[in-house]
Amino acid sequence: MRLFLIGFMSSGKSTVGRQLARKLNMEFIDIDNAFEEKYKISISDFFEKFGENKFRELERNILIEIIKIDNAIISTGGGTPCFYDNMQLINRNGISIYLKLHPNSIFDRLKNTKKQRPLINKLSEIELKEFIIKQLAIREIIYSQANIIIKAENLKINNFYDELKKTAENQNFKFP
Repeated sequence: MRLFLIGFMSSGKSTVGRQLARKLNMEFIDIDNAFEEKYKISISDFFEKFGENKFRELERNILIEIIKIDNAIISTGGGTPCFYDNMQLINRNGISIYLKLHPNSIFDRLKNTKKQRPLINKLSEIELKEFIIKQLAIREIIYSQANIIIKAENLKINNFYDELKKTAENQNFKFP
């Protein structure tokens, strides 16, 4: 079984993914970390040197490699599902879970983050808010194709697991 966590940057995919993997005794894989380990460069530096198009191409290759791993919780990058046919690939190879946040929640998390994020690291707060609203409107079309959608504000792992299990069962997904 593979569970893919998707959602906008800073929606909690990595944090929730690690906790869920521990709870379910599954491997946790973060696509962004896998990229940085494989190519020995931060995503921010890669974007700066080679651009987003090349990043998305290599990110897809990592996704294709990772879907061969079973019994894993996979945290995608915020844009991973939105390029090529990645969302269809994700849905064919596991259960996709969209961690959905309100744009204001995303803004609050991103304006306080210490992590370098190449698409936003040079934006003012006003530009950041506009970017989130615009990008989320575009990406929501893809994200909403997830098998399961969970509101991610104030997620606690036990509540998340219970809600996830209930939703999965209601939609006839086998869930651990």
